[in-house]
Amino acid sequence: MNVPTVTSLLQGFFTERLVRQLQASPQTVSAYRDTMKLLLVFAAQETKKAPSRLTIDDLDAVTVGAFLSHLDDQRHNSTATRNARLAAIHSFYRYALPLIPDRAHTASQVLAIPRRRHDRAIVSYLSGPETDALLAAPDRTTWYGRRDHALLLTTVQTGLRVSEVTRLTIADITTTTPGAAVHTTGKGRKERATPLTRQTAAVLRAWLPEAWPAPNGRRSRHNGEPECQPTLFNDSSLNTPPPPRSTARQSAPNTSPRTPCGIPRRWRCCTPASTPRSSPSGWATKAQ
Repeated sequence: MNVPTVTSLLQGFFTERLVRQLQASPQTVSAYRDTMKLLLVFAAQETKKAPSRLTIDDLDAVTVGAFLSHLDDQRHNSTATRNARLAAIHSFYRYALPLIPDRAHTASQVLAIPRRRHDRAIVSYLSGPETDALLAAPDRTTWYGRRDHALLLTTVQTGLRVSEVTRLTIADITTTTPGAAVHTTGKGRKERATPLTRQTAAVLRAWLPEAWPAPNGRRSRHNGEPECQPTLFNDSSLNTPPPPRSTARQSAPNTSPRTPCGIPRRWRCCTPASTPRSSPSGWATKAQ
């Protein structure tokens, strides 16, 4: 029986196991991709083979062990990073084991490689004066300062992860009191609502009209287009300031057609994936 190549197994691992069966997040797929890329490059250098010609026998327990030592000695990775790389390799071999029963011994040896125990540092936190100093740092006389103050205050009060707070949309925020809250879907696809204090709700309520380029918080569909979900702090808010308003534009009424969510069509909030993006924030500026 021919020894299966690693490339054929990797294709099924990413497309079938991670994307279709487990529905892994993009961050998980990227982390596993980087791990397998590093492993293939290392194995290719050790065996003097092209990565496309590597077989499962070339990635035995000895090679994987040498790769983990390479992470420690050459790349100077931490124990946590080493364990994360090993977890990705274990996940790949658990997928490959039923597909290569004649190489079950090789796969079982790799799966037997243990995680390394390590000390975990106590998670620190900011004291009251440190938190007040952090919130007072942004210059709230500027647009950037008001954005940063709203971002920091929301993060401090809700404890959201960076990926969660940057994905917040206007529709995720309820600023009316009582009942002000932030609605998120975080790690593990868990939906939760975090109540907001009166101070945080007031700051966000004042920031919403400035969160360009989203003039309103409506989310709608039209003719099969995806939902328009302007974000509060990410996209254009984190990359570019609001566009300058020229004198001519202020004197002349804006008669340009608008999208269903109320944004002028020259700022395409519902840009399809095939449309080239013309700005770092992903908002195409193609005039219709």
